Amino acid sequence: VAVLGYLLGAIPFGVVITRLMGLGDLRQIGSGNIGATNVLRTGNKAAALATLILDGAKGAAAVLLARFVLHDETAAVIAGGAAFIGHLYPVWLKFKGGKGVATFLGTLLALAWPVGIAACLTWLITAVLSRLSSLSALVAAAASVPLALVTGHRELMPMMTVMALLIFWRHRANIQRIAQGREPKIGKKS
Repeated sequence: VAVLGYLLGAIPFGVVITRLMGLGDLRQIGSGNIGATNVLRTGNKAAALATLILDGAKGAAAVLLARFVLHDETAAVIAGGAAFIGHLYPVWLKFKGGKGVATFLGTLLALAWPVGIAACLTWLITAVLSRLSSLSALVAAAASVPLALVTGHRELMPMMTVMALLIFWRHRANIQRIAQGREPKIGKKS
């Protein structure tokens, strides 16, 4: 379950989509990140939306497949966590992946939709107010653990804590730019 979840999560949809659409090597654009926010910096909103959906879907698919095939919630949690790790550290890109936000949200939606929806709304509200994708990701990740508690999904709190900590770790340069007032706004081209 963990290996298959990891391999599903390791599919670098941002890189694949930008190449298929003739937008170049995503790792050489903007921040060099393989996620939807960096794809948006190419100016192609359709490519960014496709990346966002597919990156979220791979986390959800790992959870749903494990749940469907094995009828076991522990397997579903392991598959979702492994897909998230696969996005962060994909074998296909020498373990240099994305920041995991869309995969994190897709995993949450599949594991416990009330937590996933609440985290997505937290991201959206923060994005509307701040116009900073990275800040929105950090707030949504931090909020996910208490959201799990409030919605009665305590069993997810350990995994969500690890995922949130990894999101903060992957955003450490963004955190520094936010503190300095230099973080690019959503939709800004490279």
